[in-house]
Amino acid sequence: MLLNEDLQYLKRIDLKQENISSYDRFPLNLPVIKNFQQIVFHPNVTYIVGENGMGKSTLLEAIAIGLGFNPEGGTLNFNFSSYDSHSDLHEYIRLAKGPYRPKDSFFFRAESYYNLATNIEELDREGFGGRIVDSFGGTSLHELSHGESFFATFIHRFSEEGLYILDEPEAALSPLRQMSMLARIHELANAGSQFIISTHSPIIMAYPNAKIIELTEEGLQEKRLEDTGHYKIMKQFFENRDRMLHHLLDDRNED
Repeated sequence: MLLNEDLQYLKRIDLKQENISSYDRFPLNLPVIKNFQQIVFHPNVTYIVGENGMGKSTLLEAIAIGLGFNPEGGTLNFNFSSYDSHSDLHEYIRLAKGPYRPKDSFFFRAESYYNLATNIEELDREGFGGRIVDSFGGTSLHELSHGESFFATFIHRFSEEGLYILDEPEAALSPLRQMSMLARIHELANAGSQFIISTHSPIIMAYPNAKIIELTEEGLQEKRLEDTGHYKIMKQFFENRDRMLHHLLDDRNED
């Protein structure tokens, strides 16, 4: 069953502007915060997109920490730290939750996924309870390719009625796997799951009827897929590849 506005797990995010005395330091100096507007999440799938440096990953990290996740990813039960690099943005945001709690939840972070896989190996070697890796398909995540390891999480670990925060899940996925991930998102959304996804991939952000919020220097704006910067650049490249390569490569040779 698709979630609606009455049933969704995470409704919106606001900024605690009364707690901010200056926007001159990181992460408060990020464009997403300096020009913040309330974000209302779609009941099923919300995308946070934009160029590097706009604050997408920092915002998703703050949302995840605000929900109780480990900054490096995993379920709410993971508690490890390979390198303490997360910001304090979670202290300046306010999350509005729905009346129902998800049955499952996961913070997927491509940047620190290797650390998560390593922690799973360490916990399973200690032998407390059942093997954690069994819920990821049963094969060591380090023995799979990077892309296969990512996809094993999406296929085996994610389940119905879940809340999933995904930061750049396409990082290790081929275009074909990205399309397969869309099918998996659709399957889980129809089973009562909610997704909040940061991505650079026009394929990943193509899920029908999803909300796409693009971050720019000017602030946040809801966009159609075709109006996002990522889609326009990819479309322009493939429709005018020779011309773009001429400008990119020949101009550099002249320098």
